[in-house]
Amino acid sequence: MAPKKEKAPPPSSKPAKSGGGKQKKKKWSKGKQKEKVNNMVLFDQGTYDKLLLEVPKYKLITPSILSDRLRVNGSLARQAIKDLMARGSIRMISAHASQQIYTRATNH
Repeated sequence: MAPKKEKAPPPSSKPAKSGGGKQKKKKWSKGKQKEKVNNMVLFDQGTYDKLLLEVPKYKLITPSILSDRLRVNGSLARQAIKDLMARGSIRMISAHASQQIYTRATNH
């Protein structure tokens, strides 16, 4: 008997898969990108006036709140809180290594 010829499979319309099951899944999302804020590193006169007038009226005062509302960076917000404490216009509620909480100074 003559040796059998192997038939090649007919060409398929689908492209051949490369790598099989070892391929990485396609990621659709690159994750949420937080917008970079450009906060001030020094007080200008308007921001400093706002600090002295409005901040002592806040019920809750933290460095992150000052940073967000006055558009100053965190270290400047901490220094501003120290200044307000020295003036006696705010008082400390709680101090922790990572977060300090203050409120307006009331008469009691």
